[in-house]
Amino acid sequence: MKVKNCPLTFLLGEGSIGLSFIRPKMPLFGNTFSPKKTPPRKSASLSNLHNLDRSTREVELGLDYGTPTMNLAGQSLKFENGQWIAEMGISGGVDRREAQRLRRRNQQLEEENNLLRLKVDILLDMLSETTAESHLMEKELEELKSTSRRRK
Repeated sequence: MKVKNCPLTFLLGEGSIGLSFIRPKMPLFGNTFSPKKTPPRKSASLSNLHNLDRSTREVELGLDYGTPTMNLAGQSLKFENGQWIAEMGISGGVDRREAQRLRRRNQQLEEENNLLRLKVDILLDMLSETTAESHLMEKELEELKSTSRRRK
């Protein structure tokens, strides 16, 4: 197929190449679009312990893991019955009786605080009610004064 008087003949020349093979060149961006391939993802866990069956895990890790313990600011704590408890015999630690006394005192103060908040709410309600009543009385007084001035 010969192409004559075509504006693209200077690109194609006068050969017999069809228009379907034309690829415009973009000198700024390169010839073709080719995105970089993403590297494969790393596995979530590098440990292979999750692949072991239960009996092998028990042999590897042991049956008794023990109670969790931690050391915070020089005080050793252990996790028993869902609570962190300070271990005895450590200097600077608070004994159980003192901790229970402090908990009871804290509970009393919280209850007192709640009662005082309730009292403040009631007093504010009473104040707003009295203020509304006084405004109504002032309005009625002004109306009575204006009607008595009209009669004179």
